[in-house]
Amino acid sequence: MPSYLSPGVYVEEVPSSSASLSAGATAIAAFVGFTDRAPKDDPSDPDGLKPRLVTSWAQYEALYGGFAQGAMLPHSVYGWFNNGGAVCYIVRVPHTTPSEEPGQLALPAADRAIGNVLDVASKGAAEGLSVSVTVNKDADGDDAAPTFDLTVLKDGAVVESYEGLTVTPKADNNAATSTKDSSYVTVAVADLPADLEDLALAMPKPGLYPVKAPPPNPIEVKAPAFAGSETGRRGINGLVIAEDVTMVMVPDLVTAARRADGTIDLGMWKSVQSALISHCEQQANRMAVLDAPPGMTVQEIKEWRSDTAMYDSAFAAMYYPWVKIANPLPTNGDDEILVPPSGHIAGLWARTDETRGVWKAPANDTLRGVLDVERSITMTEQGLLNPIGINCIRPFGTRGIRVWGARTLSSNTDWRYINVRRLFNMVETTIMQGTQYAVFEPNDIKLWEGVKRTLNAFLRGLWRDGALFGATPEQAFFVKCDSETNPPDSIDEGKLVVEVGIAPVKPAEFVIFRISQFKDAAA
Repeated sequence: MPSYLSPGVYVEEVPSSSASLSAGATAIAAFVGFTDRAPKDDPSDPDGLKPRLVTSWAQYEALYGGFAQGAMLPHSVYGWFNNGGAVCYIVRVPHTTPSEEPGQLALPAADRAIGNVLDVASKGAAEGLSVSVTVNKDADGDDAAPTFDLTVLKDGAVVESYEGLTVTPKADNNAATSTKDSSYVTVAVADLPADLEDLALAMPKPGLYPVKAPPPNPIEVKAPAFAGSETGRRGINGLVIAEDVTMVMVPDLVTAARRADGTIDLGMWKSVQSALISHCEQQANRMAVLDAPPGMTVQEIKEWRSDTAMYDSAFAAMYYPWVKIANPLPTNGDDEILVPPSGHIAGLWARTDETRGVWKAPANDTLRGVLDVERSITMTEQGLLNPIGINCIRPFGTRGIRVWGARTLSSNTDWRYINVRRLFNMVETTIMQGTQYAVFEPNDIKLWEGVKRTLNAFLRGLWRDGALFGATPEQAFFVKCDSETNPPDSIDEGKLVVEVGIAPVKPAEFVIFRISQFKDAAA
């Protein structure tokens, strides 16, 4: 209490006994897999293994290098943004090592007819190496041979610089002679045409040129590399630092699990997906979006799901079959490729959250950028898969290719639907974060009533938006915080116990019309 010692008028601010809650973000994805290169934005993480926040495809390309042969993650990230995703984390898993072979670069002459005048080769690995060429103009107008400056950069930083070089044979400032002591490059000057009179035509064309590195050496990636380490901030478990993530995918599982003969190591497949499910269950605020193994028939995927995988989790959803997209890196006429659907599915989840709300089942909507599916599924075939929690992606003619399922992999009917689990995730996270003000407050009736007002206002807003089932707020939810939930012994232990119940809306998965023949008795 303030002390009033001098006569006068005093103004006091009285804090509110309740707070307002705002629903947190529900559509933040995380992708674990292979990338074209490692990001260089954090000197403390030179291999780029820690989770990175990315908000656009352009930002992803700047950090990780865009599409790459032998990497499914870029396709999934592109599908995420294309289908409505806005924010995601990238967790790079190393799958190659830089080649130690020298990289090569041919610098063209200003006159294309002359061809390449300088050949630059790296000394050792060429990763991150580039050279910059600046041509010096002859201000005196005499017959002196023009010169150029050559700058060597490593990861964008200047490491060596050579000025006043020329392509003139046997000259003291010949480029090959002047750079012979370089620690990074070896420069060779091509033989110039004997009848060349204007040496300016032979000057290398100005610009910044990356030294082309040989293809990196692939390394074998095992299941523990995907699982990663919580303390090392690597892999799936490294996502503990990304507390706002709500969905996680491992699209490059197929890349690592594919054997030399083209078959899939299903043991590794289950091992990695089990680690992903375990992570989501432990965090209890995110879901695993699982890809079914590729190439399986309906009977094979049914048997694998029931007899081999045997997943049972409310924090995971599986999709089948794979989807076909335009190949951004076509080779040998393969203009279309099959990719795991998880990235596109996650984008659809995000789009549904934005347009309808997290309580709407992310189904009966089209997938953008998808040309076809690996295998068409009939209604009868889906009747075998839907009861065991496999959500099918099916073509519907003029209605496009749609997601036709919204089930989790849980055997508990309370958590059968994806939207129910995600709604509870959102509500629980919002309540936990929004009621931190109550910690260390006096545990009395005033606090109880304030917490109840806070939660009632939040849940009433959800009910009005259509997230909760019931004709009235009383039918849709309840909040109980009184002497019954907080007896003296509980208060003595420092506990504030609030009971919250909500009635989530569930999707109309089966729409049934009963039609009978009506006879007019008066006729």
